[in-house]
Amino acid sequence: MTGQMPAPDGAEDADGSASGRRSSDPNPDPLVDPRALQILSTEHWSLLSARSLAYNEAFSRAGMFLSFLSATLIVIGFLIAADSFSDAVLPVVALLLAVDLFIGLATAARLIGASREEFIALRGMNRIRHAYTELVPGIERYFVAPIHDDARGVLATFGEPLGPSAVRNVAHGITTAIGMLMLINVVIFAALVTVASIGLGASRPLGLVLGVLAFVVAFAGTAVLGMRQAMRTAAAADPMFPSPPPD
Repeated sequence: MTGQMPAPDGAEDADGSASGRRSSDPNPDPLVDPRALQILSTEHWSLLSARSLAYNEAFSRAGMFLSFLSATLIVIGFLIAADSFSDAVLPVVALLLAVDLFIGLATAARLIGASREEFIALRGMNRIRHAYTELVPGIERYFVAPIHDDARGVLATFGEPLGPSAVRNVAHGITTAIGMLMLINVVIFAALVTVASIGLGASRPLGLVLGVLAFVVAFAGTAVLGMRQAMRTAAAADPMFPSPPPD
């Protein structure tokens, strides 16, 4: 009598389905695979490269903006010093400041995107670091970076800048590259309002007052929008390995 011999444990049947342990375990642990460590290491280096590219691009774009701003300020200085261009000083200065503000806002938008990309890369590296602790239990004590991929775990890389104090959060935001760039944009906007108001017939004291008010309003709006953007990015973490509750 002929019959089909049973497939050995772990082998595949004729239809390609796995037998033995794999068939009884529909969701096997991927870390059991001997190739897991190599795959995780490759992905870790890929995320490091992505974060480095985003970091370098952010500083390059900021450097280009500051170089253009310095050049326009030199031109404005020459225009103010030249008596022959006295009638055209205010229109040209307003035009240059408007161009500076546009380039500054475009640069800030790209830096925000680069920061979001860096946040995603850090979250991925935290997940991979958590996988390392599953592969080798007890190795976590040798890590100085966090292993949790929620907002608190990712922001711990930066020293957990977001806290309950709004003043502290704004003060920390000003020290960042995006915060400094937006502060420069606010100053340019205030200068543009002053120049435009004087060019439209306002007195110099009134123009200065309008410039100060424009600075205060723009700074407050920038701080609020920056905090909302940071909280929105942090809330979109969708963690797989959340941080334990604080003591």
